[in-house]
Amino acid sequence: MDTNTTRRTLLLAAPALLLATPALALTPVDQAMVDKAVAYLQGLPTARGRFVQTDPRGSVSQGLIYLQRPGRARFEYDAPSSLLVVSDGKVVSVADKRLKTVNRYFLSQTPLKLFLADEIRLDRGVTVSRVTKLNDGFEITAQDRAGKTRGQIVLTFSDSPMQLIGWKITDSRNAVTQVRLTSLTRAGELDPNLFRAPFPQQPTRR
Repeated sequence: MDTNTTRRTLLLAAPALLLATPALALTPVDQAMVDKAVAYLQGLPTARGRFVQTDPRGSVSQGLIYLQRPGRARFEYDAPSSLLVVSDGKVVSVADKRLKTVNRYFLSQTPLKLFLADEIRLDRGVTVSRVTKLNDGFEITAQDRAGKTRGQIVLTFSDSPMQLIGWKITDSRNAVTQVRLTSLTRAGELDPNLFRAPFPQQPTRR
């Protein structure tokens, strides 16, 4: 795996700002799907599971995922990858455990904030540019309306059962990083240490 490429595009922080996407006038059917997704995410305060990530070069990696709203997430990659991604609620740390290096970004700059917020809102501060019905679910394409979030995110949900099953991020060069959740279940209380920033604090990238 190309560690530098993975670190740049990863699953949460596209490196360059996309051009603004025109707002979409949602049909009642589209709005119903958006409302359904919001209700599901709002009812998922904690979760754990496994993910498979495909980067723009087609390299595949996988690992464990832990989510705790508001703002906390952990993506622990399986060997041979040495990557670890942790959001402590404010800052996202992208660490290489082998090299003992880390890059940090404000969570507010990443598309992950869309479904890690305390109150999930896709009608405030977010532009939903597309809602796509699939055979067994639907997709919602969204980005920050103010243009501060780096990248565009497409959230994919299944209908039966209603579940978040993945997302993909497209950067300004149309490079796509895709994450597929092979399992995601509600979790009870998670260990706070899971969301502790790795390695000594360093300046956060703006």
